[in-house]
Amino acid sequence: MTTDDTIAALSSGALPAGIAVLRVSGPGARLAMESAAGGVPEPRRASLRTFRNAVGAPIDRGLLLFFPAPGSVSGEDLAEFHVHGGRAVASAMLAALTALPGIRLAEAGEFTRRAFENGRIDLTEAEGLADLLAAETEGQRAQAMAQAEGGLKRLADGWMRRLLRARALIEAEFDFSDEGDVSDDVSAGVAREVGALAAEMRSSLASAQRGEIWRDGFHVVIAGAPNAGKSSLLNALAEREVAIVSPIPGTTRDVIETRLDLAGIPVRVSDTAGLRASDDVVEAIGIERARKALNEADLVLHLVAPGEEPEPLETEAPVLHLRTKADLEPETLPAKFDLAISARSGAGLAALIERIAEAARSKAGDPTLVVPTRLRQREAIAATLEFLERYDPVALPPEVAAETLRLAADRLGRLTGRTGVEDLLGVIFGEFCIGK
Repeated sequence: MTTDDTIAALSSGALPAGIAVLRVSGPGARLAMESAAGGVPEPRRASLRTFRNAVGAPIDRGLLLFFPAPGSVSGEDLAEFHVHGGRAVASAMLAALTALPGIRLAEAGEFTRRAFENGRIDLTEAEGLADLLAAETEGQRAQAMAQAEGGLKRLADGWMRRLLRARALIEAEFDFSDEGDVSDDVSAGVAREVGALAAEMRSSLASAQRGEIWRDGFHVVIAGAPNAGKSSLLNALAEREVAIVSPIPGTTRDVIETRLDLAGIPVRVSDTAGLRASDDVVEAIGIERARKALNEADLVLHLVAPGEEPEPLETEAPVLHLRTKADLEPETLPAKFDLAISARSGAGLAALIERIAEAARSKAGDPTLVVPTRLRQREAIAATLEFLERYDPVALPPEVAAETLRLAADRLGRLTGRTGVEDLLGVIFGEFCIGK
């Protein structure tokens, strides 16, 4: 990707809409305004213009804004054309803009990538922005917003400043140790600082599962014997027909998943194959997948039909034992069960949803806390921590100790995108839509 060309794209929502916003970023932004709108307006002030194509025919009348580099969202000269949101209008504007020399259609995420490459945002902020665009619940929005506004960047920058100071001190110790102006206890102070940094990074990694839940969802797995009412419960929770419901045992042969928003918390609910011994090859595969889902769950709903007893489940997740079909055979709930429910009548479902939400809130915590939310971020912190834990000013020669801290700083730089992420940029920015 080069930045000596100019990109253009529709940056607003799906058409038709009330307004369509087209962005042009790069050295040709001024040319685009002069050609399509007759001139460049005063920076950051909306100007009402008639937009025209290459032969001077009017396309639409709308607002034009100019954001000069480096103070634009992309760090380049950037123009915004606000037109009426009809498909034909937007198409004609894009055609007129990309017909100009040096201006082409943008690729997915290219505006944001240019913002990163021009130093307007770091990689964690870009990832937060991608999560903000994908957010489906209030909690996801809050978490993504905290990261997009630089929460993780500030944490990483603080770590980096302390790490660079430790490097400077340890290098000064062995460079100037014979000049008498370097304190004898520098090594001890650096060791304490490195230990404190390592402890903070361990704590951050320990909290990473909370960020993962907000980003990917609290995983609830519905398990039980065939015909215990698992698919009926999934449909009731989703309030739509997600799974096939049949009196024939073994109907569900794969993991079926739906997503819910429970008080702003994203929840993934998985219906699984009935747990039993089976000679059916396909059903056996489904049962094996059900057992795998149990090992990956944050919460298991164990459904037991009337007259049956709950069998032990192989899972480390918390389990709610639910007596199903309460509308058919009302009975006193045995102590070994947590709730009685009926997917048909709705009995007990409100209480069940509250129990799920309570478990999700407890495990997810505050969505605005600064934690690594992506595998890439966790790996960068873990790699940094690995080198910090190798640091030993007693066992290591001073030059090796300093090199260990240098390698730790290099790994930490990968968290914010300062070093060693070139091969990842296409993947990361490919998550964005065209025009962002």
